[in-house]
Amino acid sequence: MQIFRKTLLTMAMLLLIVYGGLIVYAYWPYDEGRPAAELAAPEDRFVMVGDINIRYRSWGDPDNPRPTIVLIHGFANTLQTFYPLAPLLEQEYHVIALDMPGFGLSAKPVDHDYSNPSQGQVVADFVRQLGLEKVIIGGHSMGGAHALHAALAAPQAVGTIMFNAGIITTGVPPATQYFIFPLPRLAAKTFAERDFRESFLLSSYVNPDIVTDEVIDNIMLGTQTDDYIEGTTALMGYYKAGDDVALLADLKVPTLIVWGMEDLRKPAGEEIELRDSLAISRLAPVEDAGHYVHEEKPAAAAQAIIDAADFWATR
Repeated sequence: MQIFRKTLLTMAMLLLIVYGGLIVYAYWPYDEGRPAAELAAPEDRFVMVGDINIRYRSWGDPDNPRPTIVLIHGFANTLQTFYPLAPLLEQEYHVIALDMPGFGLSAKPVDHDYSNPSQGQVVADFVRQLGLEKVIIGGHSMGGAHALHAALAAPQAVGTIMFNAGIITTGVPPATQYFIFPLPRLAAKTFAERDFRESFLLSSYVNPDIVTDEVIDNIMLGTQTDDYIEGTTALMGYYKAGDDVALLADLKVPTLIVWGMEDLRKPAGEEIELRDSLAISRLAPVEDAGHYVHEEKPAAAAQAIIDAADFWATR
């Protein structure tokens, strides 16, 4: 019995040392960073949506009579994910991509509600702030859930696009619901490590060569902002499960589902379940593409969107 107690005490001490080490690492001084405006490129634009400064970029003619396409990135990404796709659409549509609160060069407030309904409302407010009259809201992965909420909240929405959307199976790492001190800050620091961010992405592509140094440079830009560590710690510590699936039937605008068929993050047949859960939907399966269908097969994704012009025309 005494040996057993000593063993338990030793294990407890080791766990305490490890836990203490995690706290030290998590709160070790972090680079103060720079204001987002100093990191922005000439093509970047910023707009205040409520009290949150949002970065966005646009392609095409703002006076195009067709609806403007507003694109939302997924978890741990930025608007850079749409760089391959957006230029292929600019002859047909005015396209805008934005960094969501907590990501990229958009503000990362510590007191923001990072739930899907709240993030979707930010997009709806963004649409209103820019004075857009008709929009098609597209979202990738977790951004698909944000697009769903945004379309339900924005009267300007006449359609949605779901790129391997995180609705039936979400784009949020399940472990975040168990994050306790100091894990949120530890996760924030981990996602600021270039090698980790690259490995995090690589497993999601059929062709990993797409994850170039330029792609990683663009993604890592958001980790250099002066509000990164505190804001991302708040984001990583915020988990609120929601039943977004139940809202699919409430979406009455046409939805185009652009789906990479070799998505290892998704169970087989999820695209069919998503299609059948929506009131008005069209499925555009894309072969030889994984989770990032719009990056791996941008031409096919763009053509599916262009071919769907009649799909939204009656709205």
